[in-house]
Amino acid sequence: MNAITSSEFNFKGQKAVYHGKVRDVYTLENDVLVMVASDRISAFDHILPKGIPYKGQVLNQVATMFLEATKDIVPNWLIATPDPSVAVGLACEPIRVEMVIRGYLAGHSAREYKLGKRSLCGVALPEGMKENDRFPEPIITPASKAEEGHDEDISREDIIANSVVPEHIYVQMEKYTRALFQRGTEMAAARGLILVDTKYEFGLRNGEVILIDEIHTPDSSRYFYAEGYEERQANDEAQKQLSKEFVRQWLIENGFQGLEGQTMPFMPDEFVQTITDRYIELYERITGKDFVKSDTSDIQARIQKNVDVYFENTAK
Repeated sequence: MNAITSSEFNFKGQKAVYHGKVRDVYTLENDVLVMVASDRISAFDHILPKGIPYKGQVLNQVATMFLEATKDIVPNWLIATPDPSVAVGLACEPIRVEMVIRGYLAGHSAREYKLGKRSLCGVALPEGMKENDRFPEPIITPASKAEEGHDEDISREDIIANSVVPEHIYVQMEKYTRALFQRGTEMAAARGLILVDTKYEFGLRNGEVILIDEIHTPDSSRYFYAEGYEERQANDEAQKQLSKEFVRQWLIENGFQGLEGQTMPFMPDEFVQTITDRYIELYERITGKDFVKSDTSDIQARIQKNVDVYFENTAK
């Protein structure tokens, strides 16, 4: 199977391109962005050596569904999806704070908790919790967005005290974050899933806070299966989940956490196929629809054509 791991498109009116860990963002005239969801996969802020077929399509289509389903809560950047792996939207000034919200003690928060920490980003954590327990209420644990390398945990107090974000903007982001997480939780529950934690990114456009990037995808979120959750917790068993946490766990088991001196392990094709299958499983579970695989015989040509046709039609 083919995967798109890099792109160098030339769209009409193109002014700049930014290659992120997963997405390639093309800036066009009139403050329009073309965001290509590649099949790259990252963990511990490192891009893994192989692409994951159909991953970009999954991310783009799941994100599109949730952006459409939450635009009554907060305005977002999305205009159209002219290709299974492409979103077109409005350029915004990114706010350099990632809004992470956690409903359960999992992932990063669980690792910190095991180290004995009882405060995360200035938020007190209850005593006596075990991994994957539900918090009494969701907690917001922001991270400062780094240009390169690891994002860093930061407290609400430090964000405001250091003027990383003006207080009124941050308060609005918190309000949106809680409302989006509640909507995502309800939509996941309707599909037999638990939205464990997720992150949101916001930008400013004409002074207005706008939701940008992807939301509620397996790259930005962690999901548990609701069925059997209580029994697994009672028996101290690992939770059955749909997220890329299993990729992180595989890396940890193979001696890699992105730390200095560590070497990225070899990814066998069987593991790559497993990742593809898990992403497609989440798509079908969260959307309730069969995943329709796009034509991957020449992904670059497909994307170029679909985006060109879209802009030709909108210009008429």
